[in-house]
Amino acid sequence: MARKALIENDALIDRLSATFRDVGYEAASLALLSEATGLKKASLYHRFPGGKEQMGLEVLQEAGRWLTKHVLEPLAGGGSPRERITAMTRELDAFYCGGKQACLLNLLSSTIGEASPFKASIRQMFEAFVEALASVVAEAGYSTTTARDRAVRGVALIQGSLVLARGLESTEPFRKALDALPGELLADMGERA
Repeated sequence: MARKALIENDALIDRLSATFRDVGYEAASLALLSEATGLKKASLYHRFPGGKEQMGLEVLQEAGRWLTKHVLEPLAGGGSPRERITAMTRELDAFYCGGKQACLLNLLSSTIGEASPFKASIRQMFEAFVEALASVVAEAGYSTTTARDRAVRGVALIQGSLVLARGLESTEPFRKALDALPGELLADMGERA
């Protein structure tokens, strides 16, 4: 008879994700991950034979599923471009706890040019986010080039505001960025947006 799991998989991934967000991938020692999950190191290795790298990959996969369900699919859904972007900002606000949580993709990223087991996944997630936003902005009447430029700036605004919020120990930069995002993306569109 199999032993009952000490922690459900969703809770385990959530705890690993929180640890990577709090301290970053490099600083997340096995001892720290063990403490955060409540599992002994041997149990972690049993669940993740690939070690910390496998933990990071599974955390990224879950983040990708969340991004698809709560950001990409709603951006492609119904409603005006402004309504869809505003709905996206509400989802991001909840996901990042009003700016209290750091960006997981940032904390799992490596320096530009360095090898990383997460590089392809992170790039794919950012590209999907930019493309989904660009599609909504183009739908509002902008050229493809302008829509993509605005989408890149929009994602940079979100990500930068999370870094600034963490550095300033204040959620205000993130809140202001989310409030400004629909206008930043759809400026000069008036009632068509």
